[in-house]
Amino acid sequence: MPDIFVSEGKTEYREDHLPKSKTKKFGEKGFKKSNQFILSTFEYYPQNIKFIDQKPEEKVVLFLRGHLVTNLGWILIGIAMLIAPLVLNNFPILEFLPESFQKVAILAWYLITFAFMFENFLAWYFNVGLVTQERVVDVDFKNLVYREISDANVDKVQDVTVKMGGIFRSLFNFGSIYIQTAGEINNIEFVDVPNPDKVSAILKDLRTKKEHYHKEDNKL
Repeated sequence: MPDIFVSEGKTEYREDHLPKSKTKKFGEKGFKKSNQFILSTFEYYPQNIKFIDQKPEEKVVLFLRGHLVTNLGWILIGIAMLIAPLVLNNFPILEFLPESFQKVAILAWYLITFAFMFENFLAWYFNVGLVTQERVVDVDFKNLVYREISDANVDKVQDVTVKMGGIFRSLFNFGSIYIQTAGEINNIEFVDVPNPDKVSAILKDLRTKKEHYHKEDNKL
């Protein structure tokens, strides 16, 4: 299983990643910090999230993954696959095979079902978005042996677009964030994440503060 991010022991959050003259909280002050849960989909200032290539002074501001409800499709398909052999007992389509072969075929079916559900779970669990005070990171999990990681500095963010469409997304408050940057990576996408308006507001706030700090540094 790829080491995309890891959780360490509980540590108290400290805002010591900025110079003393600039120790201001990033993000919207009205957003409550989160208590991390293993299947969390939206974490604001998570305490225990680490990821590869993270700088020592770099703090994670947002941790995102697809809304839990987006798993409903493959879960229902998996359940249907699990009960399919029981239903098909009334339709003996494998009757022409010896009994031992029928058992092997059913076992193979359950293995395929398990692999289908496990792969879909891993795809949801490891497809994550990270926002730090320095950059935005998009981790795309393709399979057990391949992943793709894109990142861009916060000050390179040019535009943040929120897309929410349909009653289902509005009801559960999730949508996609498209981040246009000035770097080699044209767009970074956080797909079907919870609270997209909050994510957009935090990203814009980070960019504004980053630009302000750059102006202050240039004056010195």
